[in-house]
Amino acid sequence: MTVQSRAGSRAGQHILKISGPIKYGALEPLQEAIQEARAHGLILDLTEVPYMDSSAVGVLVQVYVSCRKSQRQLALVGVSDRVRNVLHLASVDILFNTYDSLPEAEEALQN
Repeated sequence: MTVQSRAGSRAGQHILKISGPIKYGALEPLQEAIQEARAHGLILDLTEVPYMDSSAVGVLVQVYVSCRKSQRQLALVGVSDRVRNVLHLASVDILFNTYDSLPEAEEALQN
């Protein structure tokens, strides 16, 4: 798994593009990138994530809780059917705002 970090195209937004499966034993780069991203709006681009396990779901829930506590916005982009199913089975899919594209997510977080 790799994580690319960059500023969003709108002020106050940050994008983390994750590539590869997110699973136990490979979470540290993602956790570090999330901690470093301090923007008001955080977008996790999961377009190139074919799979995630339960430990990755735990990390996403931690991000959700952290963003809620600090009144930051969080969006997931490009969630595959397989990843969506994992989130649904864990009963956490309702926590996340998901979007099909980065421009759509950036627009939603702007409002």
